[in-house]
Amino acid sequence: MLETGVEGESKEDAWVEFLETGAKARGEFHCVECGYGVIVQTRLPTCPMCAGRVWEQSTWSRLGRL
Repeated sequence: MLETGVEGESKEDAWVEFLETGAKARGEFHCVECGYGVIVQTRLPTCPMCAGRVWEQSTWSRLGRL
């Protein structure tokens, strides 16, 4: 049995979706390379800090309450 600290959830169930620059998105995202955060309502940009092109959605977003 795989342990993840959450009862009833295996490591296969716990995955994170990554989005690339240009993908349609809405919410708060962080650059996978440097951690820079952006809030977008249309498409994900190239990271202005490191030119990274892969983003992870934040687990908490101000836009989630809209």
